[in-house]
Amino acid sequence: MKRWKLTLQVAATYVGTVVGAGFATGKEIVQFFTQYGELGMVGILVSGLFFIWLGSKMMLLSHAIGASSYQQLNTYLFGDVLGKAVNGVMIVILFGVTSVMLASTGAIGKEQFGLWPPVGMIFTIVLTYIFIAKGINGILMVNSLVVPMMLSFAFIIFMPNISYFSLIQTKPDLTLVTQWKWAVSPFLYISLNLALAQAVLVPLGSSVKDRSVIKKGAVIGGCVLTFMLVSTHLALSNLPYSFQLDIPMSAVVKNISAWVNVLFTVVVLGEIFTTLIGNVFGIAKQLQSFLPLNDKQAFAFIILACFIIGQFGYAQLLEFLYPIFGYIGLAFVWMLCIKKEKIS
Repeated sequence: MKRWKLTLQVAATYVGTVVGAGFATGKEIVQFFTQYGELGMVGILVSGLFFIWLGSKMMLLSHAIGASSYQQLNTYLFGDVLGKAVNGVMIVILFGVTSVMLASTGAIGKEQFGLWPPVGMIFTIVLTYIFIAKGINGILMVNSLVVPMMLSFAFIIFMPNISYFSLIQTKPDLTLVTQWKWAVSPFLYISLNLALAQAVLVPLGSSVKDRSVIKKGAVIGGCVLTFMLVSTHLALSNLPYSFQLDIPMSAVVKNISAWVNVLFTVVVLGEIFTTLIGNVFGIAKQLQSFLPLNDKQAFAFIILACFIIGQFGYAQLLEFLYPIFGYIGLAFVWMLCIKKEKIS
C-alpha cells in the first residue's frame, strides 16, 4: 500500500511539475497542437510517448548517479564545461519564470478578488514557504492535492461533450502543415517542458529509493498528461478561432456553467503554485552548491528575489531567453535520449 501511495505521489508530482499556467489556459496547447488541426492529435500522442519514456529515464538516471540537483544531471549529460554553461542559463531562466509566475498570482488576485497585486503575491509567498520548507515531501503533498483537481477538470470538459467533439473543427494553417512544423512541434514541446521539469524530477528521482516506483509513477504521470492534452485539444478544437484568444479555455468553460468557471480559476492558480514551488526548490538546490545556505535560507532568498523582480515585470527578458532555452531544451532531450543509464 505504501509503495502505491508513493507511486501515485510521484505521478502527481510529475504532472504538477509539467503542467503550468500556459497548459491550464490552453494557450500552449493551441500553439503547439490545436493550430495544426487533426495533425495536432498525432503530435499529442508522440508527446505522450516521450513524456512516459524520458520522464522515467530522467528520474532513473538521477537515481543512479545520486543527483540531488539538476546541476549534477546536466554535468553528467554534457560534461563539466558545457554542463556549467547549461546550468548558468537554466538558473537565470528559472528565476525569470518563477518571478513571472509569482507576479501572475498578484494579477489574478486583483482581477478575480479585487486585491492589491502585492497582497496576492505575499499570500502566495507564505503558502509557498510553508510547503517548500518541508522539502521534497512538501512538493509531493501539494501536488497530491492539486493534481486530482486538474484531472477532475479535464474529465469535466471531456466527458459530457465527447459526442460533440471534432478533431478537425479548427482548420489547420496549411502553410504550417506543408512546412512540417506540426511534426517538429511535439519535440519542441517536450524539450521545453522536460528541461524545466528537471528542477523537481531530478531530486525526486534521487530521493525515491525504489526504481519500480519511479517507473510506474512516470508511466501513470505520462498517461495522465496525455489525457489532459487530448481533452484540452478536443475542447479547443470546437473553437475555430482559439488561436486568436489569450485564454482560450475561458471560452470553453463559459459554455458549461458558472461553477466550472470558478473551478477553472482554482485550477489555474493551483497549476501556477505547483510549478512555482518546484522552481523554487530546484533553484535552491543549485544555489546551495556554491553558497553556504541552509534550505530555509535559500528558499527565503529566492522568494524575496522573485518578489522584487516581479514588481518590475520580466516579459522582455523572457521573450529574449525563451528561444535560447528552447535550443538548450532540445540539446537536453537529445542527450537524455542517447545517454545510457547507469544501473546502481
